[in-house]
Amino acid sequence: MSSTQNNTWAERIEYFEYTSAVNPEMPGIEVDVFPASLHTISESTVIPLDLSSRMGVDYPCTGPSLLANYVHISPGDAIQTSARASSQVFYCIRGSGYSESPEGVITWKKGDYFGVPGSWEMKHVATDDSAFYWVNDGPLLGYLGVVSSESRFRPVFYSAESLADALAKVRAENEGRNRNRNGILLANSDCPRTKTVTHTLWSLYNLLPRQSRQKAHRHNSIALDFCVTAGENTYTLIGKKLDDEGNIIDPIRAAWSPGAVFVTPPGWWHSHHNESDEDAIVLPIQDAALHTHIQTLDIQFSRGY
Repeated sequence: MSSTQNNTWAERIEYFEYTSAVNPEMPGIEVDVFPASLHTISESTVIPLDLSSRMGVDYPCTGPSLLANYVHISPGDAIQTSARASSQVFYCIRGSGYSESPEGVITWKKGDYFGVPGSWEMKHVATDDSAFYWVNDGPLLGYLGVVSSESRFRPVFYSAESLADALAKVRAENEGRNRNRNGILLANSDCPRTKTVTHTLWSLYNLLPRQSRQKAHRHNSIALDFCVTAGENTYTLIGKKLDDEGNIIDPIRAAWSPGAVFVTPPGWWHSHHNESDEDAIVLPIQDAALHTHIQTLDIQFSRGY
């Protein structure tokens, strides 16, 4: 029998009095903005929206469990994407082209969206100047110290036309109703329980009609919000507390700028406001599918919902 390791293992023990350690201070998740100028460049490259220095980890991340990226591809160029992840999604900000995947070639254009297993490596070829918004759950696997050993869902593709049609249908159905959000959840038939695009990632294609407001709500998932389209004076108010009327106290204002991303921290109240004469659309990508599975999402709505 080999020698015992009791003493070596015991060197690592620590004890904490419960009330002093039950809620340890964690790195703060703040409201951050990543402008569209980051992907309006000439070079073909992946631009991580990386906040790892703030999160105190040694791998790129935009939040504890998600990494968002811009991907720019110049006309005629190709770029490879891969991640140590279990889920990844792509939204085409502009341009057109095709992607080579383990299950064949798909073509894409502005406004298309697709989700694929995290282990997939893909080659993207641009016909003209193109950009993607690419989000994966690599930081979650980095924290766990694991790699994806199997695909938990099959790939799914939403064309710009199908997104527009589905949103128009929901808009018509909601006419005259007091809805907190006016959007469509993007779902994959392989994720029937969570009703989400992948088993960890959740996406909402959310319409904010002109001269309208969507009242505050909050949830325990981080939201990495991509602005699809918006006029001036369209914004989100974000804060930690509400007053007695359901308004956010001392909010931070995140402007909706087409092609840009802003971070909505988990647990913070947020309301959407469109004071322009142009309809606006935002596409938040969240780790809400994971929270739904472990039953910690805890969506709450302000008064008057």
